Amino acid sequence: MTTGFFHDERTLWHFGAVHTGNLPAGGWVQPSNGGFMAEAPDPKRRIVSLLEVSGVAASLDRRSAEPAPEEALRRVHTRDYLDRFAQLSAAGGGTVGQDASFGPGGYDNARLSAGLAIAAIEAVLSGSHDNTYAMTRPPGHHCLPDRGFGFCLLANGAIAVEAAIARHRLSRVAILDWDVHHGNGTQAIFEARRDVLTISIHQDNCYPIASGAASERGTGAGEGYNLNIPLLPGGGDQAYLDALDLVVAPALRRYRPELIVIASGVDANALDPLARMLAHSETFRAMMTRARALADELCDGRLVAIHEGGYSEVYTPFCAHALIEALSGARSGVVDPILDFVRAQQPHEAMRALQRRLLVEQAEALDLARRA
Repeated sequence: MTTGFFHDERTLWHFGAVHTGNLPAGGWVQPSNGGFMAEAPDPKRRIVSLLEVSGVAASLDRRSAEPAPEEALRRVHTRDYLDRFAQLSAAGGGTVGQDASFGPGGYDNARLSAGLAIAAIEAVLSGSHDNTYAMTRPPGHHCLPDRGFGFCLLANGAIAVEAAIARHRLSRVAILDWDVHHGNGTQAIFEARRDVLTISIHQDNCYPIASGAASERGTGAGEGYNLNIPLLPGGGDQAYLDALDLVVAPALRRYRPELIVIASGVDANALDPLARMLAHSETFRAMMTRARALADELCDGRLVAIHEGGYSEVYTPFCAHALIEALSGARSGVVDPILDFVRAQQPHEAMRALQRRLLVEQAEALDLARRA
């Protein structure tokens, strides 16, 4: 099989406001020397480095892409937002929404990130690749049509899906978001439509706060085509696998998508500073293995992963490496150095049973809604 890996070093040159650890510097937060924002380039750069050192990169078809054209951006974002973003970027940077800052050239970096996502989907739909991974930065799943949000400046995945629908006349696309934070931007963009099924698995009430409840099921013609799966904090490996097996897989089988797009955040990992979910590298390998099997079953293997979050400099590379191995079918000698430690921190049986019961109840409610 051929797995495409879409990446461009220029996306790693994006930067935002000064942070101290995970907090924006200022007010009562003293700036640190060489302050960085949580959405920093090093975790993603280390993913690429580990793929190269392990030899997995040699099995991937590595490509860059052209920046997303304005026409593609306007299918998702308002003209006013794009004009304001471009003007601020040309003037040296600024802020376009909550937790959405950038420096000089930020607009060009974001367009390139969206272009990588477009190219990754096009490569699968054109038949040149079996599946693809787009190493996008800045990320996209929080971005709203009229403003940036949560490190996201353009809605990469939504832009790429809209471009694919326009070019290939798709009628059923599924977006599975397993970033640890709720994909509120993707939900807002597609919540009134049924040609895109959006599914978000996320830590309950993490970010954005009060967003991503299971009761948010879409609006109007899209009612029933938005699915949120909030997980208890600290749910760990089993919570994610149960969510996929009990809720996601049945929902995808009912929908029968022509294409599956994964918003592939790896910030559910146990060392991530912006969440508390205790997943490990083998969690991500197992999730991608399940996703590949579902794509093979439902849509001739058409599967695209678009990178979102992941903020632990040391552990993000191991988690992303494992899922890219699962996507590509490659296997290397890389050993996760803290896998046994993270497995020892998994929640006790009572919590696992509670989480599973909540997922079973959600699955049953969805089945009842369908029969009604």
